[in-house]
Amino acid sequence: MGTARDLMIVATDAATSREVTQGDLSLGLAGAEVIDLLGAEVVTLDGDRIVSRPAPSLDDPLLEQAATALVRDAPYEPIEDWLWRRGRGLAEEYLTVLQEEGVVARPRASWIPFRGTGPEPVESPARQRALHRGATDEPVLATLAAAVGAREEVPEDLPEPDDAARAVLAAVVDAVTELGAVRRRRAIEDEAFANVWRAP
Repeated sequence: MGTARDLMIVATDAATSREVTQGDLSLGLAGAEVIDLLGAEVVTLDGDRIVSRPAPSLDDPLLEQAATALVRDAPYEPIEDWLWRRGRGLAEEYLTVLQEEGVVARPRASWIPFRGTGPEPVESPARQRALHRGATDEPVLATLAAAVGAREEVPEDLPEPDDAARAVLAAVVDAVTELGAVRRRRAIEDEAFANVWRAP
């Protein structure tokens, strides 16, 4: 539990050559929520589909929100569809809640998160836990952080997560790769459009 929150904190603490974008991070957070819901036994996986189970309320309001957003009827929802649906704007939601809790602070000069001087983690037990998980190369958090650009790479000798976690991680990596391809295609199209207008 707490993987999504830890990922958000690690992302605000990251110093990598890649930019952590809201889109990538939102997809990673949606995947981390599935990992946390699996750990809380709120869901199971049937192949690539997220199957909800009866469960008590969760202590984490963000995770409770995720649980209430689950598709509860067969044939249920594929992990990939969940990532895109749940991930829409999710980084901003996490940032807002963690700010309200005093875990993350956004500098006053920054009104657009993750650009320029973006959000900064506040020294807290939550930050120490997240950094410890990152420093010890806990495989799930390490893989998610690398996928969204919050760390450079994942060591090759990491222990293998279980099958369910591996399926979720693979879906996150695929979704982030797809989003990156869309961004590159749009950048090429924008440049081509600009060149047309610059032409004499």
